[in-house]
Amino acid sequence: MTGAPQVVVHRDKDEMARATAARLATRIIDAQTARGSASVALTGGRNGNALLAALASSAGRDSIAFSRLELWWGDERFLPEGDPERNDTQARDALLNAVPLDPARVHAMPASDGAYGTDVEAAAKAYAAELATASGPDGDAPVPSFDVLLLGVGPDTHVASLFPGHPGVRETERTVVGVHDAPKPPPVRISLTLPAIRSAREVWLLAAGEDKADAAAQVLAGGNAGPGDVQAPAAGAYGRESTLWLLDEAAAAKLPRDLRSPPVP
Repeated sequence: MTGAPQVVVHRDKDEMARATAARLATRIIDAQTARGSASVALTGGRNGNALLAALASSAGRDSIAFSRLELWWGDERFLPEGDPERNDTQARDALLNAVPLDPARVHAMPASDGAYGTDVEAAAKAYAAELATASGPDGDAPVPSFDVLLLGVGPDTHVASLFPGHPGVRETERTVVGVHDAPKPPPVRISLTLPAIRSAREVWLLAAGEDKADAAAQVLAGGNAGPGDVQAPAAGAYGRESTLWLLDEAAAAKLPRDLRSPPVP
């Protein structure tokens, strides 16, 4: 990891969504200006969807060349295509259906009624192959060099579908894994692994609400004596160039004062 993570605290979850949407639009535009296209890995959950909804209504939306944006997912609930609980379904409802994306650049994870049926391991292997095909020459792993990889942080410190103590969080070689017996429904999922996450240029971790305060404090306030990746997967999520924790006041409530930025007005 390149240095300590940056922590940015926002007044509340709505302001966090709006500010993060503006920040993401700027990063996408910068990447497209520098390299012609941009690559972003999306996250689901309440914070990920709030961010996408805020981007849909933001002033910066129309400055993004959506036809030159590659979209991936950090994890997915292994459910039938179009299921309202799938992350890609929720993302489409929040933003994707309203912007002129190139369908070939929207890389949803396989559904449980797709080509691989209910074989989540085959589905995970197929997504890993898709990532490898799209990988550029400068990545540290066989995945695209995501400009931004978004992650929601769970109250138990899980990120993507990497849960504390589960086999997927221990993975050191594969970029995508099937997840069984997840502690929150649905139990079967697909997830990027920590090696894949760490190949991103920037990793942004989102946490809003008082139920995330213990998780943020556990990971950020521990220093060198903090929890390891297996016990706290969020501790193992960082970018090649930078790592950004985006919190609201409630999620940041238990952080030491020296770790907190002033709240964004």
